[in-house]
Amino acid sequence: MYMSEQWVEIATTESASETKQVAAALAMVVGPGDVITLDGDLGAGKTQFTQGIAEELDIEGPVTSPTFNLVITYDDGCLPLHHFDLYRLESPEELEDIDFYGIVEGDGVSCIEWASKFPDDMPEDRLEVYLEVVPISTDGNSRHVKARAFGSASQLLDFWQQALK
Repeated sequence: MYMSEQWVEIATTESASETKQVAAALAMVVGPGDVITLDGDLGAGKTQFTQGIAEELDIEGPVTSPTFNLVITYDDGCLPLHHFDLYRLESPEELEDIDFYGIVEGDGVSCIEWASKFPDDMPEDRLEVYLEVVPISTDGNSRHVKARAFGSASQLLDFWQQALK
């Protein structure tokens, strides 16, 4: 199995709209069954990143954090989007309660916030995205977006980098 053990710098963004644009470039190359894990600081833009993917997939309506729902499926776009937030889960057994495995193995794209809580339970083929908040001034912050690929997601990472050029 291919695994890119090194994090690859994808972009530095200075606004929510820039973060969404970086995510939209990824959405242009995703396909059924792709899994994107999202980790980083609180408030780093994980949900905004998912919103950028949703917009590019032509999903209508607001895409919000599934913190209390744990998973929300949007199926009105060109590809179903499954948006998970694992922050409130305490054990891997709770993943079964929300049909995590059935959903991520389905026909849509899965964006999984706080996947690092359960690293051993994530699919072998996945693209890990990390968003880091970096202070740039007293007025604001930037976001460093980096990624690494596991398994067949290495191709997804390559296509994403090409889409950003």
